[in-house]
Amino acid sequence: MSWLYDAAVLSQGEFWLLTAIVVAAGIVRGFSGFALSALIMAAAVIILPPIELIPMLWWLELSASLIMLKGGWADADRTTAYGLVIGGVIGWPIGLWLTTSLNIEMSTMIALMVIVLLAILQLAKVRMPFLATRPGLYGSGFISGIASGLASVGGMVVALYVLASDAAARSMRGTLVLYLFLSLIMSMVIMLAFGVMTSGSVARGLIFAIPTVFGVFLGQQLFIERLATYYRPFCLVLLCALAGAGLIRTQLS
Repeated sequence: MSWLYDAAVLSQGEFWLLTAIVVAAGIVRGFSGFALSALIMAAAVIILPPIELIPMLWWLELSASLIMLKGGWADADRTTAYGLVIGGVIGWPIGLWLTTSLNIEMSTMIALMVIVLLAILQLAKVRMPFLATRPGLYGSGFISGIASGLASVGGMVVALYVLASDAAARSMRGTLVLYLFLSLIMSMVIMLAFGVMTSGSVARGLIFAIPTVFGVFLGQQLFIERLATYYRPFCLVLLCALAGAGLIRTQLS
């Protein structure tokens, strides 16, 4: 097994800890349709710096998306997914431009606080009718793009938008799966442009794609009709937890 540790450029302990992390995150992704990268980033930052995790996560997201795409494509609200991606493509460059003029720590903290607030409002069943309109769709995608470029939390914004709908759990999950798959193309172009995707990142991504797929498969088995009623509250609580962890990390850094 030493060749595997060498290929991943990790010690034996780091390798198996990261394996456990990606399996657990894969289970959540398989059930919820999102949060793989956010969970791994939150837990694995003690092993690898974000600049090394980001390109590895691209391969893990790709492997998860390929496993889930068939069901996601069938269940998704494609009009919603396409609209969110279009808005995101427009907003991403603006977010990147804003990073040069704003305090990133403060921007990230504000974005995470807004996500927590909106998730709590949804848990309290406060209606937000504007989100059901076409401007609300493209506007949410646009804001998610800005949030991605500015604070890397655009996926959480999209999840909030999808969870605000009255759609069935299977449709919400499928829309998130389709959105994340389409977004992978844009993110690969950006990483290649910035020279972040290296041969070492590819090797590490392919190695950890295997336990990720195993976790996603387990998570998919949990998405049964009996548990579907808990899908929306589970995802909203998950968003609160992720954003809360991000706020704590921001304060400690």
